[in-house]
Amino acid sequence: MSLSDDAVLVLKSYEGQEELRQTYLDHLAAHPDGMWKACRAGHLTASALVIDPERGRVLLTLHKKLRMWLQMGGHCEPQDASLEAAALREATEESGVEGLTLLPGGPVALDRHAIPAPCHWHFDVQYAAVAPPDAAHAVSDESLDVRWFGYDEVASVADESVVRLLEATRARL
Repeated sequence: MSLSDDAVLVLKSYEGQEELRQTYLDHLAAHPDGMWKACRAGHLTASALVIDPERGRVLLTLHKKLRMWLQMGGHCEPQDASLEAAALREATEESGVEGLTLLPGGPVALDRHAIPAPCHWHFDVQYAAVAPPDAAHAVSDESLDVRWFGYDEVASVADESVVRLLEATRARL
């Protein structure tokens, strides 16, 4: 099964955000290359909010280019077998945390946001990943910093999209 086929199945089974979900499906139907960064009309991305539910905190990255605290995530790669695999790969690479496990039940949220030219949109499929106890994190080449924040601190450091992702994740827990 191709990554695009996997994405369509994931999106069709995703419950919630009906209008946005349909926008994602329409994008993939109209753009055979809609999974890849080369698609100028926009492309799907996969991300994961790394959480430590025991301590009520999330691990965020200070994105090097955007200079914003965000969840881990990024572009799908040809070797990714699924959106889940892409989200887990990105979360592991950007956090340095080994042994992450995705929350069951598929994505917790969708977030479509404009990005600078030459592309136009990121269609982000957002998961949540649980960190193992006492997980050690590291700063990747794509980050200026990686830091744990309490659930109650997220709104003061991150934008509304991260706050919505945290709320969706907490509802799933």
